[in-house]
Amino acid sequence: MDNKNKVTLEDSKKVAEKSFEPKDYQGKTQIEQGLAETHEQVGDDYFEGAIDQKLDKK
Repeated sequence: MDNKNKVTLEDSKKVAEKSFEPKDYQGKTQIEQGLAETHEQVGDDYFEGAIDQKLDKK
């Protein structure tokens, strides 16, 4: 692995300490875009509910 692709402990800490912020939807970095996409997916799953839920039949 060459030096430009080497991940340092400091790089890992930056990623680990980052959490979603609404401004990430306009983010330019891969981390911001990834957090925004993950946030969107979690929100969609939360509002959709479980796939095994029982629907009331009228």
